[in-house]
Amino acid sequence: VAAAVCLYSFSDLTCLERTADIQELRFPYVPGYLAFREGPAIIAAIKKLTQKPDIILVDGQGIAHPRRFGIACHIGVQLDIPTIGCAKTRLVGDYREPGVRKGSWSDLNYEGDVIGAVLRTKDGVRPLFVSPGHCIDKEGSVRFVLSCVGSYRIPEPIRCADVYSRSMKK
Repeated sequence: VAAAVCLYSFSDLTCLERTADIQELRFPYVPGYLAFREGPAIIAAIKKLTQKPDIILVDGQGIAHPRRFGIACHIGVQLDIPTIGCAKTRLVGDYREPGVRKGSWSDLNYEGDVIGAVLRTKDGVRPLFVSPGHCIDKEGSVRFVLSCVGSYRIPEPIRCADVYSRSMKK
């Protein structure tokens, strides 16, 4: 499994550093267990950075997870760095569709608890599913994700890592 990490400057959304790690696949794809499949490679890639990140934005779930402990939680706890899960699809929960404008959001609810937010990052595009991972709350997670959105629906650090990861596979 290949994992790519992009370290960004929060103030101007510029990529400061990119790292990657490739590991032998040791766990099959099982929905809800992404941390066991991809987590070790992501953590190894993060540890290769020359600067420690202040916060980590993870392409996956935080507490918006059937066991309330998605890949963003795993990574945050193991590294003791605040993390946010930011996913393109919902794993669990119900929500009211947020407004069509950028910055509109609604609560993501599961089993009587608010487990995240459904966030519109661009006018009229599909929302993202944002949830706290480690040492951050829902509102802070939403603010941080919105501050990382550039020209695309996906926050720049996640988009950069995805593009970098795909380039490694060629």
